[in-house]
Amino acid sequence: MRAPQSGIFALGTASHAYLEFDVTEGHDVHGLVRAIASLREPRTTMGGINLVAGFRPELWAQVGPDDALADLHGFNEDVLGIEGFVMPATQHDAVLWLSGSAYDVVFEASRGAIAELRELATVAQETSSWPYRHDRDLTGFIDGTENPTLIDAPGVAVVADGNPAAGGTILLLQKWAHDAHAWESLADAEQERVIGRTKPDSVELDDRPEDSHVARTDQETFGHVFRRNMPYGTVTDHGTMFVGFCREQRPLEAMLESMAGLTTGTRDALTRYTSAVGGAYYFVPSTDALRLLANSVA
Repeated sequence: MRAPQSGIFALGTASHAYLEFDVTEGHDVHGLVRAIASLREPRTTMGGINLVAGFRPELWAQVGPDDALADLHGFNEDVLGIEGFVMPATQHDAVLWLSGSAYDVVFEASRGAIAELRELATVAQETSSWPYRHDRDLTGFIDGTENPTLIDAPGVAVVADGNPAAGGTILLLQKWAHDAHAWESLADAEQERVIGRTKPDSVELDDRPEDSHVARTDQETFGHVFRRNMPYGTVTDHGTMFVGFCREQRPLEAMLESMAGLTTGTRDALTRYTSAVGGAYYFVPSTDALRLLANSVA
């Protein structure tokens, strides 16, 4: 049985860093993948830090073709929605997601990882995140109400044994900036209509609007996703890191198409108060696949 990277399911961590890398010109992608696979403990923890490593799907298919998902592709084109709405594609070659109990240890582990990869890749994007009021995002609503339990999450997120890429998963990483002034100008009842749930206790509205966020991302319609979303940013510039895992790419793509209004012609009302500023798909291989690469000869 192939094991997924355990950090995917390590709930309760208080500090997060997302480091996205591009291969330095002139360097072989195989070298970068081997270097990332060799970082201490992508399969468990690194000095108390959970480390999850992922790769641009096309890059991973070059390096590990026998452990790649057919037809999996990067976020290579913008999602162009109705009314001029855009979800930009900002695909990079690799991602490291580090999480732990405190920012100082995440900070030090992140610096160490960047130093290890410095000759092979450059940091293209860096974002730090942290939980807000236990389980809420910066809209003030509970995030992840429909998330599967940890018992059920692997069945949703992880490619099953007997399939190519078993033990791996697909990560959709998106950065959403909030228009805090516009959002906070709404009364709670108006916000609830946008989200489709009550604000205090996240109960779904009986009369949820068709353009509500809940309606536009209904997992019973598009397929289930395991989410590890986190707030990011400062008091004056902040938003949500969408961190979604699935064993198939289509549910993730269908969710974005629905939010953009491409499915029914109805755009997600929440996108009028949040803006996508980046998006990428990464294949997150099993720990077994990483171990084989780390021990391979260049």
